[in-house]
Amino acid sequence: MKVVLLAGGKGTRLQEETVLRPKPMVEIGGYPILWHIMKGYAHYGFSEFVIALGYKGDFIKDFFLTFDRWHKDVHIDYATGEVSYTHRERLDWKLDLVDTGEETDTGGRLKRLEHLLRPHGTFMLTYGDGVANVDVHKLLEYHRSHGKPATMTAVRPPARFGTIQFDEDQVSAFTEKPQAGEGWINGGFFVFEPEVFDYLESDETVLERDMLEQLAGEGNLMSYRHEGFWHCMDTLRDRNRLEAS
Repeated sequence: MKVVLLAGGKGTRLQEETVLRPKPMVEIGGYPILWHIMKGYAHYGFSEFVIALGYKGDFIKDFFLTFDRWHKDVHIDYATGEVSYTHRERLDWKLDLVDTGEETDTGGRLKRLEHLLRPHGTFMLTYGDGVANVDVHKLLEYHRSHGKPATMTAVRPPARFGTIQFDEDQVSAFTEKPQAGEGWINGGFFVFEPEVFDYLESDETVLERDMLEQLAGEGNLMSYRHEGFWHCMDTLRDRNRLEAS
């Protein structure tokens, strides 16, 4: 099954980093956040990726084209001129890196991938800036159980500020940034059937507004509630919190 990664946005709220590279290539723990997302899917055996490129897409292409060389140990024998490489970790991933346009919106990017996805049936999709410990096997099992064309993972993000409870003017309780303090939101990590392409029209189509809202209005969008870890990297503060996690 193919996994789509939307990695073409400009990441304007993270300009400290994205002026030089696309947001999915901002590093957490020495590796791009995009790599961490892919490792999460590969952990469950999903290792065929279609990456929708846009802003600074060549940066992402270069990373994967040179990944193998930079992630091997090197043995050099200067006496003989022999150079040999040893893999630290072999990846069995298959990648399609597709230029979907710098100004294309989220739904338009997916529309441009239709020829790669529709023939293969069910596919997964997520954004290139959010990491989570979603059990995608359980997500897929849930998707197949309800028979609808679309499943969205719902998450409860960490609150940005601590929660205070009062007893008149006295603070009776304080919780620092509780995750349960926020409502449910779109956490990405979707499962779709090919019929969702019928909701996509052009490069200007917005996945969330034009497709998901219409699916929801028709009763064709189901939610998979994820109570575990989830964090999106929108700002430098988010990046620093992920680095510290």
